[in-house]
Amino acid sequence: MSLEEEILRRRTFAIVSHPDAGKTTITEKFLWYGGVIREAGHVRAKAGKKFTTSDWMKIEQQRGISVSSSVLSFPYSSCQINLVDTPGHQDFCEDTYRALTAVDSALVLIDSAKGVEPQTIKLMEVCRLRKTPITVFMNKMDRDSLDPLELMDEVERILGVRCTPRTMPIGSGKMFKGVYSFIDDSVHFFQPDTEENEIRKVSGIHDPQLDEWFDEKYLREFREQAELAIGASDTFDREKYLQGEQAPVYFGSAINNFGVKHLLDSFVAVAPAPMSRHAKERDVLATEPRFTGFVFKIQANTDPKHRDRIAFIRVCSGQFVRGSKVIHCRTGRQVRLAAPTSLLANDRTVLDEAYAGDIIGIHDPGLYNISDTISETENLAFDGIPDFAPEHFCRVYLEDPLRSKQLQQGLHQLSEEGATQLFYPLSGPIPVLGVVGVLQFDVLKFRLEEEYNAKCRLEPSTIYQARWISGDATELAAFRSEHGFDLAQDKKGHLVYLCPNEFRLQTVEKNYPKLQFDKFHVE
Repeated sequence: MSLEEEILRRRTFAIVSHPDAGKTTITEKFLWYGGVIREAGHVRAKAGKKFTTSDWMKIEQQRGISVSSSVLSFPYSSCQINLVDTPGHQDFCEDTYRALTAVDSALVLIDSAKGVEPQTIKLMEVCRLRKTPITVFMNKMDRDSLDPLELMDEVERILGVRCTPRTMPIGSGKMFKGVYSFIDDSVHFFQPDTEENEIRKVSGIHDPQLDEWFDEKYLREFREQAELAIGASDTFDREKYLQGEQAPVYFGSAINNFGVKHLLDSFVAVAPAPMSRHAKERDVLATEPRFTGFVFKIQANTDPKHRDRIAFIRVCSGQFVRGSKVIHCRTGRQVRLAAPTSLLANDRTVLDEAYAGDIIGIHDPGLYNISDTISETENLAFDGIPDFAPEHFCRVYLEDPLRSKQLQQGLHQLSEEGATQLFYPLSGPIPVLGVVGVLQFDVLKFRLEEEYNAKCRLEPSTIYQARWISGDATELAAFRSEHGFDLAQDKKGHLVYLCPNEFRLQTVEKNYPKLQFDKFHVE
């Protein structure tokens, strides 16, 4: 197989949703169809049951939620699937934002009983900024759900993307009977107690055979909805889909494995192969022969016994061969990537080669930062991944003074993962942690004690917001002199203003017009 053929068969995407919409469940089903697991796990594991494959961290297993993006790579049909399973909980949205920079498309999961929910709106804003193609799956149709036309109207109105139904449900809740596929005019019967769902071909939504198979009440309702949907929506246009202007919509029930295979088959058929990436110097095409990539995530302690760090690299172009030498563009150093790995959560397989679209893990000795560019020959800088201004703050106090080294190591490594931001005040020795959501504090404390044996307490801080400062040198010197007590440095040494209240922030912005107070920072 040629280099171009290998690259074009890649499909790299993320699944995004509001918490409890069924994201981890559908991920498990995809893995099952890919043949990499024998039995789908249970989101909330009980005695004797296995945990979900993608939720590998101990705290994820205890709480039954995803708190960190995990990468799942597996073959399906003639394609190689690279699936990024992201946290749904809003407190971990930064991890999801970074993951969305590494994918070519996204599958948006919606709970059909609740419609479009707040976290879905936030994640779609990121997709729209990047014009990421999206596919919508209306989940949990076997429960009491909203009208399918109402669901699609919500998606169009709130998420700002035109919907094109690819399937339509027949019945819902306890009377859910199946879906009709507009793709090939077939009916998929909902049979929750069987592994394979029966599929029958028909000649259209008015085929008389449908009257023999379904109750008149549900069939009449389906036909009315289908006619309205066909009349009101555009036919599927792949170019509009690739531009992020149109979203194909599917209905089903992930927990019952209904509609999932049909979704996966249809998705890999139309989803984009690896796309070009913008660098400061030029646009890099995926099919170029030279290897390039960028770091979008760093994960510490995938194996706590070995204190390891894994840098996740999205391959942007060409072919990577194990053991080859590459340029670490930020430092200009030449490094050898001796043992790149393919990942299934925290299970690793050493790779001999990887292609554009693949996501590989490499051992990080402390060299890599998020957004770093790796290149075979050329010095490039792909667009950076921003640090977002945290909204909640606390100070970290060590319970055992003899564990100071372990605490510093833990804070440094966990902040480099990007889920929490570490600030060192200029006026004191106690570090300040900033996070987007308060639940991240629980995860941080748990991991410091579990993985680094550094027992600590976190005390809330009265800091209002953080702003990265830049601008005129004279004004900056005056600002440092007047507000030094509220200044800190982030983990990379950049100056940050930890403002105590909204009034103070507005005042300094007015008094120092030549300074920029940024809500996010891009390296």
